[in-house]
Amino acid sequence: MWAKNLLCAAILLSGIALLTGSILPIRPSAQRPAIRLERDFRQQAVVQQIDAAFATAWREASIEAAPPADDLIVARRMSLALVGSIPSLEDIRHLESLPADRRLDIWLAELLADRRSADYLAERFARALVGVENGPFLLYRRRRFVSWLADEIAMNRPYSEIVRKLIAEDGLWTDKPAVNFVTVTINPDDENKPDPNRLAARVARGMLGVRLDCAECHDHPFADWKQTDFQALAAFFAGTGQSLRGIRDYPGVFEVENLQTGETSEMPPAVPYDSQLLPKNGDARAQLAVWVAHPDNRAFARATVNRAWAIMFGRPLVEPIDDLPMSGSFPPALEILTEGFVTSGHDLRQLFAVIASTRAFRLESRLPETRNDEAYDEHKAQWAAFPITRLRPEQVVGALLQSGSLTTLDYESNILVRAARAIGQIEFVERYGDAGADEFDPRGGTTTQRLLMMNGEVVSDLTKEEDLLFSTATRIGTLAPGDAEAVDTCLLAVLTRRPTIEETEYFTRRLRDTRGGQRNERLGDIYWALLNTTEFSWNH
Repeated sequence: MWAKNLLCAAILLSGIALLTGSILPIRPSAQRPAIRLERDFRQQAVVQQIDAAFATAWREASIEAAPPADDLIVARRMSLALVGSIPSLEDIRHLESLPADRRLDIWLAELLADRRSADYLAERFARALVGVENGPFLLYRRRRFVSWLADEIAMNRPYSEIVRKLIAEDGLWTDKPAVNFVTVTINPDDENKPDPNRLAARVARGMLGVRLDCAECHDHPFADWKQTDFQALAAFFAGTGQSLRGIRDYPGVFEVENLQTGETSEMPPAVPYDSQLLPKNGDARAQLAVWVAHPDNRAFARATVNRAWAIMFGRPLVEPIDDLPMSGSFPPALEILTEGFVTSGHDLRQLFAVIASTRAFRLESRLPETRNDEAYDEHKAQWAAFPITRLRPEQVVGALLQSGSLTTLDYESNILVRAARAIGQIEFVERYGDAGADEFDPRGGTTTQRLLMMNGEVVSDLTKEEDLLFSTATRIGTLAPGDAEAVDTCLLAVLTRRPTIEETEYFTRRLRDTRGGQRNERLGDIYWALLNTTEFSWNH
């Protein structure tokens, strides 16, 4: 209940501020993130190579790519992918004030400079690195880990440097947040030591994009991995333990049991491929850290690129995301991005900027009406149309909360607004359901999710009659000069687009000749209907 009171107070403050200003406020440019508008020539070259590779593939497949998407739709995609929310009405006003030929590039640069982007991307990467479980209470701090990771991303720390810290860092999990990568695997009921097998699996899947752990108990049935490959990788963590000083490396050996004879033997540390990249000296974890993030370890760069593409598009270039082949034919775009990522020194910010600048990312998701579902499937497979994907739970609630405010909910927002948003997100995601580390699982939605959207507290608080006095819909109706302008603004705030002629005619008929409470109720109904459209809960 106190969370709802916070939300009401936040809405009241926003409402008072907006009643004295414009219905489409623009934040002063001095308060927007400092950005560098010049695009690195190497970044531009990579974008051109990717566009050329896709153009060649489409031509060879006799496919005509979808037309370019509207700027507002592309801006929505960028916002959902990089900050986990939709653009605010304030953002849209700002966006449309920018020069048309540079609008999306400036918007992209601003998003990447926004602290919300670092926070959101940190959570997305954390799911692959430490999962979503709470871990051992006294020895693991997930929130501390994600906050540290966000700081590293905000400083644009090379991803290779971040990964080396995760694997090799010593110390207390509270003072050295990277250590939580190790402590999350500790089982308090099993000698209170980090689990070498779980750590090896995290390194393989989360950093290298391979399911080496499928060979934990026997040779991999569908790949060339042997059981000894997994055991030798786990052996790098055999001497890792924890004491009052935190995580440290101690003398230790990794013993494996022969299930047929029952005998145990020592397994020395070894990497499953490219052993020439492994340093000859140093502690075991430090050696492994150098090998994993080595510029010549293509699997590391390829896996990172594939995950970044999946975050931007909703699905990876190569599926499953954690089971990439070690050799063979890869999509040209993946190889071009991988080479660019290595050349940049594993620059995550540049990687996301390149992907968001490609023609494939900025295409329409729909084809001309003459095309059928089979044609769309072919276009989707060839990235000749933007793939339509469900929003993740945190994207859904982020979009819901943002649609309830005309101004941008970010670090410049009132403290009550930020507190209400944080509380609302946690409660909503718990009820909506979360796929956890399997965030790119293409499974469909559930009845529970639809009911939560139709009847849940977050949507109800935005549209129910007793809160309509201070609701966004009512403020729009109060400040808009006419019914058509109110409808236009409602669709911008919820769907990030303007209404069609038919939509304008339909909704204005609903508002015609209404006053006071009846008008507020009709506007609330329109807002509720828009929030419950498929268009709102999908990326397109």
